[in-house]
Amino acid sequence: MDFLSQCTSGGCGAKIGPHELSGFLRNLPKSTDENLLVDFNASDDAAVYQLSDTLALISTVDFFSPMVEDPRTFGRIAAANAMSDVYAMGGNVLYALNLVCFPEKMEKQKLSEILIGGAEKIQEAQASLAGGHSIYDHEPKYGLAVTGQVDPQKIIHNNTPKIGDVLILTKALGVGLIQSAARGGLASKIAETAAIHSMERLNKYAAEKMRDFPVHACTDVTGFGLLVHALEMAGDTVTLVIDTEQLPLLPEAYHYAEEFMATAAGQRNRQFAEQNIDLSFISPAFQEILFDPQTSGGLLLSVGPEKAVECLAAIQKDDPVAAIIGEVCEKEFDRSIVIL
Repeated sequence: MDFLSQCTSGGCGAKIGPHELSGFLRNLPKSTDENLLVDFNASDDAAVYQLSDTLALISTVDFFSPMVEDPRTFGRIAAANAMSDVYAMGGNVLYALNLVCFPEKMEKQKLSEILIGGAEKIQEAQASLAGGHSIYDHEPKYGLAVTGQVDPQKIIHNNTPKIGDVLILTKALGVGLIQSAARGGLASKIAETAAIHSMERLNKYAAEKMRDFPVHACTDVTGFGLLVHALEMAGDTVTLVIDTEQLPLLPEAYHYAEEFMATAAGQRNRQFAEQNIDLSFISPAFQEILFDPQTSGGLLLSVGPEKAVECLAAIQKDDPVAAIIGEVCEKEFDRSIVIL
């Protein structure tokens, strides 16, 4: 039984669209526990629960179906993606639990490879694999429930940028476009390899660097694409100005965007965000890149301008594709994002 062909969608491109998701969450009961510092009402990257004046737990969960053919590679990507939310909030990963769905008739060695790949990334994160849960399903799916820790006074939220901040993106864009091309047998080996290496890359290293600098807001760019995550960062208080010429791109991603290798998730992102953003001066290809769902994407940082270049240089020691892509400005009329 072929591993990838069993899946109707894969990676973060399988996420429920942001508009639908907000509708599902709207009527859920609100927590009254004052120790729950961050919950689903905040649209932040993970939940945070305070245990003491100096210690809070970060809790997050992420899983999806495969977007690559090799099971071990899939395990690495899924684990790296699941742990990313902890790093985005300024925390360290403590331990993780496996979440597994697997077809009963599929070769069990493939499941073993998935789990080994995930364990490799958990080990790289200097965290512990503490258990998990598994069920039979018609499609393979894998991910982690992750617990991390952070000082409550040092939590980094996704929607607290300051006017004058500089925006840094730590990974190149184009994962969804390349994976779409790969599914159609149209992606080059160079593009596929670059996308896989990017998805496997832990955000741990960039997160460790950013702690030494005045980072006022941070989020990881995943299934909602750069623009929807940027909209969450801007909120109702500021306008983010993004320069498309400065965006780091994976090899051939722009070409695949020109060839309309867009994903269904990218179109859901567009439907959610385009009414709030003027796209009239942006090429169709760059529009697709901006909405492209990223599986295990990079961190988007809002950094104080006096230390932004120094912060970028520190991050680039381990993540050389990181780049300054824009700035945070005063609210411009009713626009949260301006794209150059």
